[in-house]
Amino acid sequence: MTDILALSTDLSHIRLGDRPLVVCDVDDVVLHFVAPFQDFLRGEGHELLPRSFRLTGNIVSIETQVALEPMDVRRLIETFFELQENWQLPFDLVVQTLERLSGEADVVFLTAMPPRYREQRRRLLDRLGLPFPLIASEEPKGPIMHRLHAGRPLPSVFIDDMAHNLHSVRDHVSRSLLLHMMPDSPLHLLAPKPADDIARATDWPHAAELIRAHIRQQAA
Repeated sequence: MTDILALSTDLSHIRLGDRPLVVCDVDDVVLHFVAPFQDFLRGEGHELLPRSFRLTGNIVSIETQVALEPMDVRRLIETFFELQENWQLPFDLVVQTLERLSGEADVVFLTAMPPRYREQRRRLLDRLGLPFPLIASEEPKGPIMHRLHAGRPLPSVFIDDMAHNLHSVRDHVSRSLLLHMMPDSPLHLLAPKPADDIARATDWPHAAELIRAHIRQQAA
């Protein structure tokens, strides 16, 4: 298990109240990632072939159909994060849903991306009406969630599109509601499935229903 105390992710800017906590991933949960990334790749002369749930090995040159080297894939991802404000848009009803939920709970974004692109994401989220605190980290999400919430006798919720992130939080924080949300994309159809004890939210209104039911149950 990851040593929680060894994590370097800065959480000093997070201030939680005496309320439930909702921690939410960003890419392909709040903001579209795969679809705009595919558009970005085509503009660079490449395309993403959904042959497995990974980017390395599946991004190819349109001209030659040869897969790009891992270093080139990493460069493209980082360029996309640098330019994310020009490409990424929110999912339907996410702004309204999180705004309403923020009246009942503290909402925090936990995005899996290099911290050096945090300011670009911060500007984008603010422009879209999503001003909630943002943590950008490439470290495991379970220990980060533990640092945020462990020991607080209040309901907590974690939302993500990746099974390994949901499993990580399950292993580090007890009694959290774990919500699996993902876009209807050919790539995500190839993704590993989360365990049976993890709930599936079909859209943001459905997620809000599950979150409110969990908060009521925990408060009873």
